[in-house]
Amino acid sequence: MATDIRTSELKSPIDVAEYLFCRLHEVGIRSIHGVPGDYNLVALDYISKVGCRWIGNCNELNAGYAADGYARVKGISAIVTTFGVGELSAINALAGAYSEYVPIVHIVGTPSTISQRDGMLLHHTLGNGNFDVFANMNRDISCATAKLNDPHEAATLIDHAIRECWVQSRPVYITLPTDMVQKKIEGERLKTPINLGTLANDPEKEDYVVDVVLKYLHAAKNPVILVDACAVRHRVLDEVHELVAKSNLPTFVTPMGKSAVNETLPTFGGVYAGDGSNPGVRERLESSDLILSIGSIKSDFNTAGFTYRISQLSTIDFHSDHMRVRYSEYPGVRMKGVLRKVIDRMGTLNVQPGPIAHNDIPKKDQQISKDQVINHAWFWPRMGQWLQPKDIVITETGTANFGIWETKFPEGVTALSQVLWGSIGYSVGACQGAAMAAEEMGGNKRTILFVGDGSFELTAQELSTMIRHDLKPIIFVICNEGYTIERYIHGMNESYNDIQTWKFKDLVATFGADPKKSKTFQIKTKEEAHDLFNDKEFSSAPYLQFVELYMPKEDAPMALKLTAEASAKTNAKQ
Repeated sequence: MATDIRTSELKSPIDVAEYLFCRLHEVGIRSIHGVPGDYNLVALDYISKVGCRWIGNCNELNAGYAADGYARVKGISAIVTTFGVGELSAINALAGAYSEYVPIVHIVGTPSTISQRDGMLLHHTLGNGNFDVFANMNRDISCATAKLNDPHEAATLIDHAIRECWVQSRPVYITLPTDMVQKKIEGERLKTPINLGTLANDPEKEDYVVDVVLKYLHAAKNPVILVDACAVRHRVLDEVHELVAKSNLPTFVTPMGKSAVNETLPTFGGVYAGDGSNPGVRERLESSDLILSIGSIKSDFNTAGFTYRISQLSTIDFHSDHMRVRYSEYPGVRMKGVLRKVIDRMGTLNVQPGPIAHNDIPKKDQQISKDQVINHAWFWPRMGQWLQPKDIVITETGTANFGIWETKFPEGVTALSQVLWGSIGYSVGACQGAAMAAEEMGGNKRTILFVGDGSFELTAQELSTMIRHDLKPIIFVICNEGYTIERYIHGMNESYNDIQTWKFKDLVATFGADPKKSKTFQIKTKEEAHDLFNDKEFSSAPYLQFVELYMPKEDAPMALKLTAEASAKTNAKQ
C-alpha cells in the first residue's frame, strides 16, 4: 500500500502522473498513443495539461505499432494501456519494438495498491489474486521495469526507465496504480533534465581498438562499408555519414539498414543481402578484403535466408556495446567513440570503386501500355523515380519489404520496415505514428505506405485514426489476392493463403473521411500507375490519398522468392 509524502515537505508538489508526462514531454514526445480503460482514465487527464495530445487508437495492437512508427521518426514514443486486457493486446507490438531496438515507454494503468495487496477479485484479472502475472510477461520484452507503487520512489523509477529506454533503444514497462496517479511527489527534479548521454569508452581501451581498426583499414586493398539497422537505432548516423563522405569507400546497406546513408552519393552501391543483393553488389562486397560492418543484425530475412558469404577474418564489426575485429572481441567498447576517432585519424585509404545504385527499369519490363499489368520488376524502380527527398516510406512484411530493395532513394528519405520481427499488419499502425511524428516535425514530409491486401486487413481500423487526426499519408494497398510471401514459403494455391477480397478504397468513406480532404484511386495497369506518378496534385500529398494497386497473384520480387525458398528449407530441417 502506498504511503503519502507530506506536502509540507515538498518544495514543488506535483502529482505522479503529471511528473511522468512532463518527463515524456521533456524527451520530445508530443503524442501519446493508446486506448482508454478504467484503470488509466484519471492518468489520461494529465496528458493535455503538460502540452501533449492523446491519439486514441482503435485497439492496443494498432497503438503499439503506431508508437513504433512514431519512435522511428521522432526518436522515442509512449503508449498507455490498461491492466491485463489492454496491455496484452499491445504485447505483440512491444515485442517487435524490443526485437528491432525501438524505444517505447509503455505505461499501464493498474488496480490500486490496496486492491493488489488484498488480492481482490477484479475485472481484467485471471481471478487468482495474482497481480504480477502480466508484468512478468512483459519483463523479457522490456529493458527496464518500473512499478510506481510508492511515491517515495516514483520519480527515481520514472527517470531511470526513460533513460534506459533512450540509451538501450528498447521498450520499458511502467505500471501506474490508480491510487498513485494523484500522489504528490517532489517536482524540483524536473528542473534537471534526465541525462540521456551514453557512457564514454575507457580511453585506453578505445585508443587500442582504434589503432587495431586503423591497422587493418590501412593495410586493406579494397575495403568497403556495410551499414545495418543498429547504426540507426543507436544513433551513430552522423558518424556513419562522415565516415562514408571522408573515406570515399564503396558503401552498401542491408535491407534493415535501408535509408541509413545518402543513396545519391556516387559511392553508394545498393543493398547487400547475400543472394538477394542488388546487381553487382554481392560480387563486389564478398570479394573485398575488409568490410567495416556497422550495426549488423544478421537475421534470416535481412540476409535473404542466411546467404551471406562474408568471412569474419575480413570483417570489423561495430556495435553499440562491443567491437569485434576479425575474431578478437572487445566488450564494453562502444562503436560511437571508435567511429569518431577512426574518422579523425583515418588518413588516406586504398579505394577500389564499386557498383552504382540506380532506379533503371529492366529492359524487358520497360514497355508501357494501357492493358499491361503492373509487376514488381517494373513498379519498384519506377516508384523510386517518383520519390522525393525527405519522404518517409513504410513497407509491410511481404512483397513491399523485398520490393523496396530495388528502389534507390533520394537524399534524406526515412525507411520504416519490420524485417526481423515481421508481424503482418505492422505497417498500417506504423504509418499513423510516422505521419503524426512527421506533422509535429514540420517540413511537409510525405508519409507513404506500401502494404499488401492481406496485411492491411489485419489492422485496417488505423485508417480511421489517420482520418480522425487529419493526417495526409499516401497509402498503396497492393491487391494480389492474399499472402504472397507465405505462398512462396508453402502452399502456393492453398486456401489458407487466400483472403476475402475487400472494396479497399471504399473504406476511406466508410471511416468517415471528408471527400474534400481525401481521394481514392484504383490502378490496374502500368500506364495508369505511370500517369498517377506524373500527377502533380497526387504527388503534392495535399490530403489523405488511398490507392488500390493491382498486381498478379503469383508475381513477387526476386529477393522474396529466394528468401522464401531458404525459409522453407530451414523450416523443413529435421
